[in-house]
Amino acid sequence: MKITTNVVYEHLQNSDKKIIVEQGGTRSGKTYNILIWLIFNYCGSHEGKTITICRRTFPAVRGTVMRDFFHILKHYKLYYEELHSKSRSEYNLNNNRIEFISIDQPTRIRGRKRDILFINECNELDWESWNQLIFRTQERIILDYNPSDEFHWIYDKVLTREDTDFFQTTYKDNPFLEETLVKEIERLKGIDENYWRVYGLGERGQNRSLVFTFQTVKEIPEEAKLVSRGLDFGYSNDPSCLIETFIEGDNMYCRELLYRTGMTNQDLGNEFKKLGFDRRDEIYCDSAEPKSIEEIHRMGYNTKPTFKGSINIGIDIIRRFRLYVTEDSINTIKELRNYKYIEDKNGNLTNKPVDAFNHSLDALRYSVVNKLQNPNRGNYHIY
Repeated sequence: MKITTNVVYEHLQNSDKKIIVEQGGTRSGKTYNILIWLIFNYCGSHEGKTITICRRTFPAVRGTVMRDFFHILKHYKLYYEELHSKSRSEYNLNNNRIEFISIDQPTRIRGRKRDILFINECNELDWESWNQLIFRTQERIILDYNPSDEFHWIYDKVLTREDTDFFQTTYKDNPFLEETLVKEIERLKGIDENYWRVYGLGERGQNRSLVFTFQTVKEIPEEAKLVSRGLDFGYSNDPSCLIETFIEGDNMYCRELLYRTGMTNQDLGNEFKKLGFDRRDEIYCDSAEPKSIEEIHRMGYNTKPTFKGSINIGIDIIRRFRLYVTEDSINTIKELRNYKYIEDKNGNLTNKPVDAFNHSLDALRYSVVNKLQNPNRGNYHIY
């Protein structure tokens, strides 16, 4: 069977070290080619093995690496329903068990031994979880990540090991990348030096001041009151994003309901129907899209233009609360970890955010700026 691969596959094929570290920029093909190697090379030449594929949370596993894994199987006509245990998130490939787990499943982390461990976006993991996983791995460990952290245990405690091979890749190592995506990545050169360093060149990031600090939660508390929902329009390169926001005291909670490209206004209306929205449910939208707002409104949904004021007004409202994000809001979490203020030529922070990693966060602003208008901390009124 003919398969298409890039240099990441060759790294795994040629290395004889226990630990393989794939550090790289966005769209360098790290995850996809690691999965290709596991499916065709490792499982193709072994039987009776256990391969564990892991991320920090299970929603993140399901929405990224698991989705890619089954896409590859179906693309190459290797997927069989009877070999897929959906309840246990496992697949049997050539009599090898491939299991998908997360750090919030402690019994599976501390359970059976495994032969191969692949940690996707491993810089999300803490040191203790890493140790629990490697103590139960007998053969090889594969890590991949975007190096957005300037300081991390990976650099000090993994890359320094004698049994580790380190590889760095960029989007230029992915010959199958569409030209439109190449242009989007290269736009980072003129937007922010740090973003370009991490996501363009695949090099370690430098700490900058984040616009928001936040924590993740499993669920939104029952006592939290819905403020409203915010919608940021997108289509081809930019996703359409839908966020709902809740308030409880000084705490603000948000949940990602939609983050997807290629959505027409009709598609958005259908998505609202699936979510059970009706005419009473307010959805505040980007006021620069009056035609889209009106079209969706005519479908029977309560879409409204958001307040046209400064971005900083919305940021200020959000920052007056302790911000919590549900852990299944994986795209919003990524944006929050990367949404930063612009630096001037002297390296001083301005009060203007970089226009990147802000699709969900624009939707978050839309959901609150019209509803939370009292400027006194802790005394916001929901209108």
